[in-house]
Amino acid sequence: MSLTSRKQTQNPANPVYPIMFAIGACHLLNDTLQAVIPAMFPVLEKERGLSFTQLGYIFFALNMVASVLQPVVGYFSDRKPMPYALPIGMTFSLIGMAGLAIAPSYWLILLSVIILGLGSAVFHPEGSRVSFLAAGSKRGLSQSIYQVGGNTGQALAPLISAFVLVPLGQKGAAIFIAVAALGIFILTKISAWYKQTLELEKINNRKKVILSSIGDLTKKQIGIALALLLTIIFARSFYVTNVTSFYIFYLMNDYGLKIEQGQLYIFLFMALGAAGTFFGGPMADRIGRKNVIVLSLLVPLPLCVLLPHVPIWAVGLLLVLIGFFIMLSFTVTVIYAQELVPSKIGTMAGLTVGLAFGMGAIGAVVIGRMMDTIGIFPTMVIASFLPFIGLVGLALPKDQKIMAPSAE
Repeated sequence: MSLTSRKQTQNPANPVYPIMFAIGACHLLNDTLQAVIPAMFPVLEKERGLSFTQLGYIFFALNMVASVLQPVVGYFSDRKPMPYALPIGMTFSLIGMAGLAIAPSYWLILLSVIILGLGSAVFHPEGSRVSFLAAGSKRGLSQSIYQVGGNTGQALAPLISAFVLVPLGQKGAAIFIAVAALGIFILTKISAWYKQTLELEKINNRKKVILSSIGDLTKKQIGIALALLLTIIFARSFYVTNVTSFYIFYLMNDYGLKIEQGQLYIFLFMALGAAGTFFGGPMADRIGRKNVIVLSLLVPLPLCVLLPHVPIWAVGLLLVLIGFFIMLSFTVTVIYAQELVPSKIGTMAGLTVGLAFGMGAIGAVVIGRMMDTIGIFPTMVIASFLPFIGLVGLALPKDQKIMAPSAE
């Protein structure tokens, strides 16, 4: 049985919910594989004796490959969509995960995560395009389902660390080969629908386009808006990397928590971040893209500054609030960029999500180096001011509500 009907595929106003949820589930599987890397940091520090700087370079290798290649893949898929690139990308992830489980040295670990990053770079732009094609009139909802899948996968990192990798060690990564295999199976089914949809568009001489809510802007205004948007992504990604990859060491060092206990706090942050990702898209459909971005910028600022100084009983509450609000704009920044340049759906998805990976990669190296040089607590204090950089988003062009397209 196909994932959707021919009638649904032909009508651009009808959301294709089975595809929306299927690609969101595959995004969860893909980012679960990526989440294994930071989840393994405490294990690699203990088993391999790696420094914080070396851990930072591992994260850098994973995310920089994904960052650099995502816009490239997006650009070429805008020119010529590649439906079956999705399962091929997941196959690279499977190979990378297998290598990670058995890698005996630091350099082979780096090679494995590079292969894993390559798979992610192929998946994300094409996955975002599938989400767009299946969205119909529900752009915000569809993108939220897609992105919350990824963020939920990332949120599993602390649980993977506490309940799989700490007990089993590095070899525990082999369990996630099965996750990649499941992803390949589902993505092969999605690719068949994707190919059929493209063929119908060609037959009907109709190409699906975005109705922009931002209005007419000059090339200079679009360039400035993109620069502001990318600055927001830089600040958000840098801070999120600090919490998800290195805050565990602060919890262990300053609060005396065990790995398993500390990872539960990180899970709170990431789980509420996934919730924020989901609610951000539909909220933006109702109150506007820029309004959600601004809300996501302003609310976390004082909470981030307070976080390194509060007692342990307040840590969980602050992480919950920061995680929810700081990730509220994750989906929205992707949609906003696509509406700024509606003719380049894949490129803008690759640029925005890819930049998030890239900034996280650079952040991991910088933060790891700082922790080795000036210590864990001073690094956490400095990192707490990163979200202030995102205030440049107040200067973004304001968008307006648009009407959903009518069924043909």
